[in-house]
Amino acid sequence: MKSSERTELLNLLARESYFERELKLTSGRASNYYIDCKRTLYLPLGAYLAGEAILELAQAAGVAQLGGMAAGALPVTDAAIAAAYRHGVDLRGFFVRKETKTHGLQQLIEGAFRKGLKTAVIDDTITTGGSTLQALAAVREAGGDVTHAITIVERGEGAADAFAKAGLQYRWVFTAEEIRAAAKSLK
Repeated sequence: MKSSERTELLNLLARESYFERELKLTSGRASNYYIDCKRTLYLPLGAYLAGEAILELAQAAGVAQLGGMAAGALPVTDAAIAAAYRHGVDLRGFFVRKETKTHGLQQLIEGAFRKGLKTAVIDDTITTGGSTLQALAAVREAGGDVTHAITIVERGEGAADAFAKAGLQYRWVFTAEEIRAAAKSLK
């Protein structure tokens, strides 16, 4: 990813996805800021740039497939596999449901998942890693060789340690502090 594209994605996240107010995160922790990556990922430019960034990390990790929990991982996965197509890279995508579907094929993992392939579990923003670890458990149980966790934004609140204990290498595009600093510079 070009330096200018990385900066453009950072500024887009800071402008579209960063909010300062008291709220509760998925982890249950309280926070005085929130980064809603979906607001950026559902813009054409945001999806394009995020896809390029995640594809770069996936290629460096040498993974053949990536995915994570619905709904956080859905736009990230979609953006990455679209980028893979643009670059002629063979990369599969999938997502993990919170519970097994009760109709149709009754699957917990949907999409182009294949057991035995080197896999990354992903999310848009990771705090403690709880949702990503939930996806990890499902994917490993289904036969995925999960080696990496990848995210757009790493909040720096315990996920790195949790992933190390789970035997994962952890990669991210930005830290929350980078987003916060960019948001302050745009004011």
